[in-house]
Amino acid sequence: FALGQWLGERLVAGTVLLMTGDLGAGKTTLTKGIGRGLNIPDEIDSPTFTLINEYDSGRLPLYHVDLYRLEGAESDRLCLESYWEGIEYPPGIVAIEWAERLRYLPPEPLKIALAHHPKAVRQVTLTPSSPAQTCLVKALTTDAILADEI
Repeated sequence: FALGQWLGERLVAGTVLLMTGDLGAGKTTLTKGIGRGLNIPDEIDSPTFTLINEYDSGRLPLYHVDLYRLEGAESDRLCLESYWEGIEYPPGIVAIEWAERLRYLPPEPLKIALAHHPKAVRQVTLTPSSPAQTCLVKALTTDAILADEI
């Protein structure tokens, strides 16, 4: 949650987060933290059954996508590019859970792989795809606020 909040306070409009990890790895909790960091007052819920939840009351809109129930080309029918292209929807943060189910990837996503290990330890691997994201990840590793939490 703390990592998500840190990211939410710093992410820029148009950022697409591709989150992967097993059930219970923390994808939704991370997104809840992002919502807090974006100052979204609404409760961030998993869109497992609705597929996409839109929150537009914060610093930036948050588009929370969950592809868990989809297979193969089914994700193509969601037209997710309309979220990250900023044409139909105001530019915001697109957080996609179960991103490995996407067939077409957005340009320059920030990939976030989550894993849980014995003793309740979580491992998060951030893979940036732009210079700005690389700077963000470097700032994360030196930020004293999260030093005790990550």
